Amino acid sequence: MKNIILSAILLCTLGAAAQAPPLYIVNGRETEDLRDVDPDDIVSTELLPADERTVELYGPQANNGVIVVSLRYDTPARFEADSVSFARYVSSRVKWDETERTARFVVRFTVETDGSVALGNELESTDPRLRRKVLRALSAAPRWTPATKDGKPVRSSHVLRIQLPEGRPMPPERAIILL
Repeated sequence: MKNIILSAILLCTLGAAAQAPPLYIVNGRETEDLRDVDPDDIVSTELLPADERTVELYGPQANNGVIVVSLRYDTPARFEADSVSFARYVSSRVKWDETERTARFVVRFTVETDGSVALGNELESTDPRLRRKVLRALSAAPRWTPATKDGKPVRSSHVLRIQLPEGRPMPPERAIILL
């Protein structure tokens, strides 16, 4: 059900692409977009129309409506090792030479209440070598600061996307033409 709600929100946003997007409020804070919000973490959503009351509450940036999203937690989980993002931290621990072909590995994971990482579904893996190296780096990664709700740690879901070598596009998929 939550996937349907998030999909509907994104479709409404894409449908309004000719005009400016709506204002996104996630847990009371203005957010650029909803792509990084895991549908499993959504408790409720509310679509506010672009009317005088909404603009009065949220200011002129609400001229295209407001999407208010409440999450299961008050404070999101944080990865604070080396002052870099989790993806950059993991990428820096994977040896992938510039001469290697470009590869990508995408996996869901959960930050547990103790800050440990539990792997979930693998969403994409274009090279088994990269997969093995990323999984090894994940097992050695430091703990996170878990998300909290009312001051108590709660689990939160995330997606890790690693593409190496960094900055190089994925090659186009080969098409097989049957004659």
